[in-house]
Amino acid sequence: MQISVVLSLLTFTHAFGDDKRNVLLILVDDLGWTDLGCYGSAFYDTPHIDEFASNSTKFTNAYSASPVCSPSRAAIMTGKAPHRMGLTDWIPGFSTTEKFKRSKWKLNTPSIPNALSKDEKTISEVLREKGYRTFFAGKWHLGETESDWPEHHGFETNAGGISRGSPLGIPELYPGVDKPHAYYTPYLNPRLSDGPPGECITDRLTNECIDFLKAQKDEKESFFMMLSFYTVHSPVQAIDRWVDYYEGKLTSLDVENQANAREEGKGITRISQDDVAYATLVRTLDENVGRLLSELSANELDKNTLVIFVSDNGGWSTRYADQPGRTSVVPLRAGKGWCYEGGIRVPLIIRNPLQASQNDESSMLTTSMDLYPTILDFVGHDMMPEQHCDGISILQSLSAKQSEEDRSLVWHFPHYHNSAWTPGSAIREGKWKLVEFYEDSRVELYNLEIDLSERNNLAEIEHEKARQLRDRLHELLRASGAKYPTVAAE
Repeated sequence: MQISVVLSLLTFTHAFGDDKRNVLLILVDDLGWTDLGCYGSAFYDTPHIDEFASNSTKFTNAYSASPVCSPSRAAIMTGKAPHRMGLTDWIPGFSTTEKFKRSKWKLNTPSIPNALSKDEKTISEVLREKGYRTFFAGKWHLGETESDWPEHHGFETNAGGISRGSPLGIPELYPGVDKPHAYYTPYLNPRLSDGPPGECITDRLTNECIDFLKAQKDEKESFFMMLSFYTVHSPVQAIDRWVDYYEGKLTSLDVENQANAREEGKGITRISQDDVAYATLVRTLDENVGRLLSELSANELDKNTLVIFVSDNGGWSTRYADQPGRTSVVPLRAGKGWCYEGGIRVPLIIRNPLQASQNDESSMLTTSMDLYPTILDFVGHDMMPEQHCDGISILQSLSAKQSEEDRSLVWHFPHYHNSAWTPGSAIREGKWKLVEFYEDSRVELYNLEIDLSERNNLAEIEHEKARQLRDRLHELLRASGAKYPTVAAE
């Protein structure tokens, strides 16, 4: 056994002498790959998250399981790819909305379940059975009815997790309440009581978590806490305390004459980070991550807690409208809703108390489904391959630098989206990425090693590689029971 591994094991034994191992999962909504200072942002300030990253492992090839939220959240909770569960769109999906009428679509898209199946064994259920205290705060968006909310999927406490995916709550339950509210109280949320005037939901959810942490210092049970921020999901609403700062910063950057958008299919993509309101949301997120991690340390819980920070999908940079989204993820292409890199590549930072070195960067390919087995690995639970069949533990990559794993990552989004995406799928193997669009069977092939922006389609030049990847994509999709769109009736 190598000396470094022995030292790591000794450190682990010392830190977990009482075998109490905790997990803190921080999930951010729609945070783009370049929305953090440590991932390249020059406009948004994230000093607390940057400091956290400097003492953790930062992943540069981390992906969400889907370019939209409900599927990727289901993948995190179950360790299964969304298409294996049939949950390939956000709940309930655009096919249910008047704004996006199916009569305009060339394809009929598959139906999806209206909730995460109770047949799935969630990571929270596994840990609760192991004796963990389980606490959830924030966005859930995995079930239309109360019987499908976090407290019915293994969480003892649910602070704010309901059917809706935005901070707008459920206004129909609260007739007569003044609007707009969004990021400020009243929350119109049956799982989160209203706060004092001017309270921000991002602050409030963190306060709920801090109260829980304070109670855990002297508890014998380990805990699993999931803080699922509504931030930075639309509607983008400025957080007042940071407006003046970012208006001043924007002025100093002199971006008035710079192009800030480009076309993407029938949509438009923002290519510069210059939205003041969005910047205030990112800064408020950073403040609260800092507060939570400080509380973890103050209660002496940081030495035995695995901390995971990740986004549920790519940033909101592209939409089907006359205006782009609110952030930019350049150099990546497109954004949320697309299977180009901008819609699926996400920030992922993990701090493991077992890890000897605390300033690492990993380029291994990893995805949402990997979090489930990684958490099992950390807490010493046996692997559950029948459940997390699409994920692998990446725990060992946190204590030793590793390059890309030899694996295939697949994204299946056979739906229309208000980002202007049309039904399609994608696959990545090593440096190669293939995207297929089902309306016209168009195939695009990119070498991400030299073309991260996916601008040079090599499908005609590397036609054999394109054929191999397309065949592999559909082999994997069919093996997992994926549903495809069908031709719409005339």
